[in-house]
Amino acid sequence: MADSELMNEISRRRTFAIISHPDAGKTTLTEKLLLYGGAIHMAGSVKARKAARYAVSDWMEIEKQRGISVTSSVMQFQYQGFCINILDTPGHQDFSEDTYRTLVAADSAVMLIDGAKGVEAQTIKLFHVCRMRQIPIFTFINKLDRAIKDPFALMQELEDVLGIRSYPINWPIGTDGDFKGVYNRQLRQIELFTGDRSHGQAIVTSTRGSADDPVYKELLGEPYYSRLVEEIELLDMAGDEFDLGRVLKGELTPIFFGSAMTNFGVAPFLEEFLKMAPPPGPRTFGDQVISPDDPDFTAFVFKIQANMNPKHRDRIAFMRICSGVFQRGMEVSHSGSEKPIRLAQPQQLMAQERELIEKAYPGDIVGLFDPGIFRISDVLSNRGGLVFTGIPSFPAEHFARISAKDTMKRKQFLKGITQLAQEGAIQVYKEPDIGVEEFIVGAVGVLQFEVLEYRLKNEYSVDIKLQMLPHRHARWIISAPAEPARLNLTSSTRIVKDSHENYVLLFENDWSINWAKEKNKGLELSDISP
Repeated sequence: MADSELMNEISRRRTFAIISHPDAGKTTLTEKLLLYGGAIHMAGSVKARKAARYAVSDWMEIEKQRGISVTSSVMQFQYQGFCINILDTPGHQDFSEDTYRTLVAADSAVMLIDGAKGVEAQTIKLFHVCRMRQIPIFTFINKLDRAIKDPFALMQELEDVLGIRSYPINWPIGTDGDFKGVYNRQLRQIELFTGDRSHGQAIVTSTRGSADDPVYKELLGEPYYSRLVEEIELLDMAGDEFDLGRVLKGELTPIFFGSAMTNFGVAPFLEEFLKMAPPPGPRTFGDQVISPDDPDFTAFVFKIQANMNPKHRDRIAFMRICSGVFQRGMEVSHSGSEKPIRLAQPQQLMAQERELIEKAYPGDIVGLFDPGIFRISDVLSNRGGLVFTGIPSFPAEHFARISAKDTMKRKQFLKGITQLAQEGAIQVYKEPDIGVEEFIVGAVGVLQFEVLEYRLKNEYSVDIKLQMLPHRHARWIISAPAEPARLNLTSSTRIVKDSHENYVLLFENDWSINWAKEKNKGLELSDISP
């Protein structure tokens, strides 16, 4: 392929994650972007139980029942010459580890905020992960079909709570549940939305025109028009200047206002976002920085998902392409085994819908059939010898002892536990003197145990016994003055091994950790696995 062709494919790609607190409307926004991109023809809301239609991106059965996202979904579609890869992430804090991993595969993030609630706890956590990685953040203030906080107060909140300055690209007209439309500051244009009778299932029509046109003064009515003029003057005088350089460094966030539920403001947001968001950028592999236009193919695995199609009991490894051109059937070096492997069944995904693909480019997310050889952070490349260390691992904060109720189902139980651990959904530990019928499982959030129990039953036909444990901290032993069994520890501290046979101490509290360090001189512990 000519370099110019590769450069063209890179320049038209936008790969981004959507982050938010639970219930801010993230899955709904994702779906509406797909609707406007022509990827789906009718939107179905997660909460529309009567219609029995669920969000396209929530494919796992438990997600449909609970109305929440518990895994990240990947969706690709074309819009106005751009090729868009959306990474929809779980909003619930119990599944934040999956979100952190997914952010590594994104080039930018859309931060969705409930206009009535403002900046919430989970938004803060996810924002800091984006800030840590210096990825550009675009803010969509949602739910303007209802009354929201004062827009100036929301801007102040972004600065006070998140420490980021903001620039409203558009400004809402009507914020008390009487949303009329938006004013585009850069085009100096008003966009009014007509009443939506499809309940957000179809693309809404709108009218655009100059703010100076007297017809808009008449259409809006005096109080709305005067307030808009006043607020825009205030913004122009006291607000930040727009600076795309600062946006791309993650120092300034462009703000958009709208309602994902009724589709108001979705199209203006998508169009402006695509102009501003960066195409795929360079990625660091150990001490090497690889540019997307490098002709050598490189990619890393950031997510593994078992049983996306329960009928086939399959596993999909998601890889983010970083450079070169991916071609179906190509042979690459696999960092996990240091052996060449053939990538024969690459798939492009739309949640659980898939199609076989022949080619893919930097920024694209490709699903690979996984016979059990892939691990998170594996590198696939033409070069070999590359290491990817950019995926964070977070220590578990909740622990439970689990075993199969039916000992005859030991084989299915072991398979389920192994596969779910490889996905990164749970962390698995063994007590040295206990047989393989029983494990200690660690999770970042309590809700993960519910999902574990559900998936083992529905995907592996195994009912489990689950006993919650009082421990809250896992610490790996880096060096010790004696064998783990001979260390001076509190009676509640538990000695276990992880899946790589590394010794781990499970503590109930900080006091127990300090006791272990004080009573065992030379004991070095880490909250990240070696």
